[in-house]
Amino acid sequence: MASHIKKGDMVQVIAGDNKGKTGKIMKVIKDKDRVVVEKLNLVYKHVRPSQKNPQGGRIRVEQPIHMSNVLPVSNKTGKGTRVRFSIDAKGVKKRVAVDGSEIGVVAKAKKKK
Repeated sequence: MASHIKKGDMVQVIAGDNKGKTGKIMKVIKDKDRVVVEKLNLVYKHVRPSQKNPQGGRIRVEQPIHMSNVLPVSNKTGKGTRVRFSIDAKGVKKRVAVDGSEIGVVAKAKKKK
């Protein structure tokens, strides 16, 4: 099944502590239905000293958010919008915002014989 969001999309968070904020999707975790949004849902991670981080200490890392708590941002309005899927005349499946603006090409639909 096609997802309403994918890596690289701009999304708006609609629930939780970061409600109303927007960010870019860095990673999609399909099996857990979660996404990692850039600079949102930050928590402190305590790290030991290592060659990469000789001082050690606390670093801020992004934690996953459930897919149902984010909406792709529409190009027309600049706000989060729900997504529908439509197949054009060439048989390409596209994500279309409810207001009618195209969000992006998802995958090619199978041709009927």
